[in-house]
Amino acid sequence: MVSSLSEWFWNERLWFPEGLGWADLEDKDGRVYAKASDLWVVLPIALAFLVIRQIFEGLVATPLAAVMGVKEKVRLIVSHNPTLESFYCNTTKNPSQSSIDSLCKQTGCSERQVQRWFRRRRNQDRPSLLKKFKEASWRFTFYLLAFIAGLAALIDKPWLYDFKEMWQGFPILTLLPSQYWYYMIELGFYVSLIFSVASDVKRKDFKEQMVHHMATIFLISFSWCVNYIRAGTLIMLLHDSSDYLLESAKIFIYAGWRNTSNYVFFLFAAVFIFTRLYIFPFYIIYSTYIYPMTMYSPFFGYYFLNFLMMVLQCLHIFWAILILRMAVRFLSSDEKVEDERSDKEETDESGEEEEWVEKKGAVQNGHAAHNNHRKTE
Repeated sequence: MVSSLSEWFWNERLWFPEGLGWADLEDKDGRVYAKASDLWVVLPIALAFLVIRQIFEGLVATPLAAVMGVKEKVRLIVSHNPTLESFYCNTTKNPSQSSIDSLCKQTGCSERQVQRWFRRRRNQDRPSLLKKFKEASWRFTFYLLAFIAGLAALIDKPWLYDFKEMWQGFPILTLLPSQYWYYMIELGFYVSLIFSVASDVKRKDFKEQMVHHMATIFLISFSWCVNYIRAGTLIMLLHDSSDYLLESAKIFIYAGWRNTSNYVFFLFAAVFIFTRLYIFPFYIIYSTYIYPMTMYSPFFGYYFLNFLMMVLQCLHIFWAILILRMAVRFLSSDEKVEDERSDKEETDESGEEEEWVEKKGAVQNGHAAHNNHRKTE
């Protein structure tokens, strides 16, 4: 059954126009073509990224946080209460009023004490400011270098300026060394994000992020296997062009550089909307949907490619709405730009029971706390 399924999956009638197939992509006369077997190298690259990230966060991001003035905060530790802890871990982190009343009877605590315990317990589980800064620094570094490398690899390619060139000679398109490494490194990075998802900062759009990562991995892998590499390099370059701006805006937010973060955010918003809502649908998707039909009859690979492209575009629209909401709120109230996807810290209502306490020399997560100003992502 497995062999039959494999034979069906790799049927060239699914992935190529009529009259073309895998035999056309066999290496010959010094010409090298992309092969599915090449993708195995992605796994060691992804693992290497995980190791490099740990080194980067320790040797680069942490000192950078100190230089930029990232102020870590000390969270009050909740008192040990087996009943409340069991409810928190096994039932819900946000108890209803009826649940609070029941817990008050079980523990002998007042309603205010139970509410405060859950607020502090939720804050304990939230990622520290330093953790978010290090994650943003790592992603900023990768996206910026990937964008520069991608631009260098494509700057002299005709399909960067004329999208019709993506399909000239398809699928018999020779693989260039720059394309090989651009693909493998990008794919390895996204696979590493899947591996590190358990330890990364979780935001409100976690599910959408996972869909994006999986769709990106499938799109890159699929375009590699059937030699849609020219289209793939353009898509990766387009995405990298705005991603590093978002991460840099986060870095400045965590460092408390309000004005700088606002300017960078609006620059990111402009680039994002221009590339994701204009260039991507009206040029990239247009070229993958219209141009192939001028040369070939429709085939499954053509539909599958455009299906993945539409999944990405739906996610682009979802994030564009969040970005515009953030921009409108900022312009109307002149508040600090904040990431709507992130959980915000909760504070106690009583002034004598302050959620954040500054203690000289206090250490949280191995780093000294310096002030008690509230910052959120």
